Amino acid sequence: MTKHFQNEIERLKKKILFLAALVEESLRGAVKSITEDDINLADKIVKSDQEIDSLEVEVEEECLKILALHQPVAADLRYVIAVLKINNDLERIADLAANIAKRTPTLSRRRDSVIIPFDLTSMLDHVLSMVRESVTALVTNDVAKANQVCIDDDVVDTQHSEAFHIIRDHLHTNPDAIDYLLSLLNVSRNLERIADHATNIAEDVIYMIEGDIVRHRENNE
Repeated sequence: MTKHFQNEIERLKKKILFLAALVEESLRGAVKSITEDDINLADKIVKSDQEIDSLEVEVEEECLKILALHQPVAADLRYVIAVLKINNDLERIADLAANIAKRTPTLSRRRDSVIIPFDLTSMLDHVLSMVRESVTALVTNDVAKANQVCIDDDVVDTQHSEAFHIIRDHLHTNPDAIDYLLSLLNVSRNLERIADHATNIAEDVIYMIEGDIVRHRENNE
C-alpha cells in the first residue's frame, strides 16, 4: 500500500465516521423532538439534513476516486465498496429521521386527546440502539455486534406490525384523530425502515471484515 493510498483511505475513514456521527445525532434529535414535543428541535433536524446530504456526496466522490486511481484489491477493495454502500444507508437514515421530526407538530397537538396502546418509546429506543451499535461495529470492526444488529431487526419488524394493526383499529373508532393516527403510523414506518438501513450497515461491516455477503442469507439456505 503506497503512502498516498494509505492517506486517502484514512481520510475516507474519518469522513464516513464523521457522517455516521452526524446521522446518529440527527436521529437522536428526531427521537427527542417526538418524545419531548420539541418543535424547535424538530425544525433544526429537518434543516440539518442538507449538511448530511452534502457530506454523503463528498464520501461517494472519495470512494469513486480511490477506485479509479488506485484500483484496490482484497480487503482494501472490500472496505471501499462497504463504505460506498454504508454511505448511502446513512444518508437514507438521516432522511427518515427528518421525516420523523416533521411529524412532531401534529403529534404534539393531539398527544393527550387520543390514547394509543402502543409503546412508541420502546420502538424509538430500539431503533436508536440498532443505529448506534451498527456504527460502533463499523468503528471497532466488531462482527459479533454487527450480527446482533441483524438479529435485532426482527424485533422492530414485530413492533411495526403490531403498531400498524393497533393504529388501523383506532382509525375506525377515532376518525376525528386521523391526522394524529396517520402521523403516528408514519413514524412507526420510518423507524422500521431505519432499522432496515442499520441492518444493511451491519451486513456491510460483516462483508468488509470477513468477505461474507450475508444479505438474504436466510432466504438462500
